[in-house]
Amino acid sequence: MRAWVLSRPAPVERAPLVLHERPEPTPGEGEIAVEVSVCGVCRTDLHVVCGELPPHRAEIVPGHQVVGRVVELGPGARRFAPGARVGVPWLWRACGRCAECLRGDENLCRAPLFTGWDRDGGYAERVCAPEDFAYALPDALDDETVAPLLCAGIIGYRALVRSRAKPGQRLGLYGFGSSAHLVLQLARHLGMRVFVATREGTHRALALSLGAEWAGALDQPPPEPLDAAILFAPAGELVPTALAALGPGGTLACAGIHMSAIPALDYAAHLFEERTLTSVTANTRADGRALLELAGRVPLRPRTTAFPFARANEALLALRDGVIVCSGVLRVRS
Repeated sequence: MRAWVLSRPAPVERAPLVLHERPEPTPGEGEIAVEVSVCGVCRTDLHVVCGELPPHRAEIVPGHQVVGRVVELGPGARRFAPGARVGVPWLWRACGRCAECLRGDENLCRAPLFTGWDRDGGYAERVCAPEDFAYALPDALDDETVAPLLCAGIIGYRALVRSRAKPGQRLGLYGFGSSAHLVLQLARHLGMRVFVATREGTHRALALSLGAEWAGALDQPPPEPLDAAILFAPAGELVPTALAALGPGGTLACAGIHMSAIPALDYAAHLFEERTLTSVTANTRADGRALLELAGRVPLRPRTTAFPFARANEALLALRDGVIVCSGVLRVRS
């Protein structure tokens, strides 16, 4: 099979992914082998490829928004029949034994494994995954539409929950890429007023077209105090900005897996009056099931830019440079 392999992290302009021919992987106990149709291009892939997330293996195939069909069952696997359409997400496996897993917080597992970081991911023609951590996908959403939901959508959903935003309240979104444009649709469906701050004018225009009440530059304060906010941009310098935009009792949820350094906070300006700063760490399977069920009812529809499989490095470069307005996807099989 063909697979894009990262041997050494490097800036994306150096095209660090190399296309290899590899043997097809064989599913282990309780695993399924999936023939990949589409894989989403996520900012976390960019963090892995550039080394902002330190390597966990000498070589890795990135990609963790994987859509395809089951082609082989490992010993003991029986949840999916061959031919079933499934999604393989970021959380490849949680241990199920640590205190965090046992209390229901498997996203905080002490010994997790992640697709495209610890285990080979979907920038390949075939991938293996534990059947218990794969998702059955709704028939109403085609492969390219559903792929971004498997990380951008799920993490956005968890970030929205963590922000404690309620219907009728004012929600701020800082940064407007794949996850944020999905959260905007969810928030509008739930009756929230949405305010967007982002650097790109094209992204501001899209936010307004999707129902944002206001869209401004990152250094512009929103016209009203926010009840809640989500920071999607991996820019720590925006944490004080977003906190200062909150009204009393507001919450800022930071949604990224990686962020640059956060500057010193001023207690009175940023945290007093019971403002809350929180983070989002991966997701549980329950988050994924809830988001996929909700996606069909909203309806939640990602805007996607598709790249041929041969252009994986170019897709990551386009993501880094803000050329992809919403969600990028690799068409692994045409």
